[in-house]
Amino acid sequence: MPVLDEVLSANARYAESFGAKGELAIPPARRFAILTCMDARLDPAKYAGLSEGDAHVIRNAGGRASDDAIRSLVISYKLLGTQEWFVIHHTNCGMEFFDDERMRELLAQSLETAELGPDGFQDVGSGPGCIDTHIIDWLTISDREGSVVEDVTRIRAHPLVPPRIPIYGYVYDVKTGRLVEIAEATEAGRAS
Repeated sequence: MPVLDEVLSANARYAESFGAKGELAIPPARRFAILTCMDARLDPAKYAGLSEGDAHVIRNAGGRASDDAIRSLVISYKLLGTQEWFVIHHTNCGMEFFDDERMRELLAQSLETAELGPDGFQDVGSGPGCIDTHIIDWLTISDREGSVVEDVTRIRAHPLVPPRIPIYGYVYDVKTGRLVEIAEATEAGRAS
């Protein structure tokens, strides 16, 4: 069965018991937001004890504080009332296995999917590639804890983020399911 069929079948089952969820308010009930990675091994609803309608969850590669992630956080507080934010990176993140230069090389070689081997990502496709690889800052991770600090600091310093919102920094351990605080990040995100 194609993935499309699986998704539509699962959605039909979900919709059958949707019930009162259609009455949930737009603002998140628990008034907080999480910025985290898109990695399929992470389930923020489970690791943070969320139900539908509880919180905003913003996901991107690495859980990085990109311009778009900050845009979403600003909308989250300004229009929808969130009062606390979490930045949660994780162990064994794919963003740790390459750097910006390697990503540019891979895309210049081909636009096919690369493979991860013992020596990092390798291109296995044939061209053509693309020379416009510099138009995106890939926000790769060379220091996991440092990247959490960097992202919390970037969010805290943004002129559209009010100083009253606390920003917490954590790393999710994919082997244990535990959240590990990065104290320096949480300190950088302290509300004033």
